Amino acid sequence: MKTIYVLNGPNLNLLGQRQPEIYGHETLVDVETMCRAAAEDRAQIRFLQTNWEGQLVDWIQEARGEACGIVINPAALTHSSVAVLDALNMFDGPVIEVHISQIHKREPFRHFSYVSQRADGVVAGFGVEGYPAAVRRVLSLTG
Repeated sequence: MKTIYVLNGPNLNLLGQRQPEIYGHETLVDVETMCRAAAEDRAQIRFLQTNWEGQLVDWIQEARGEACGIVINPAALTHSSVAVLDALNMFDGPVIEVHISQIHKREPFRHFSYVSQRADGVVAGFGVEGYPAAVRRVLSLTG
């Protein structure tokens, strides 16, 4: 069975507690449940979160041999991490970038994304509903 990596960057462990007016009240556990439901019986979900850039890079590298696609919300690393971009550039499957908030309506520094330079699609501003949409898109791209 295929595996889709769903990777989450810094501070997403506090989803549901941190700025609910921006990010909503759902938790990361809720998001994981939504992703697993979206995958149905077509793929396994490897759902991970880290506050460390190097760990995120390690998981992207691990996905090279394990995953048919990656759904990634790199959080603040979106705007600063060439290392995450370089790792994603070594991954052959589809990459879908997810942002819970509409980053283009926020502070100017959030408008730029290194990850978008590799992503096959970007979902922003759909709240946590963007995650299952991204999982479904990976499934559609991988047959």
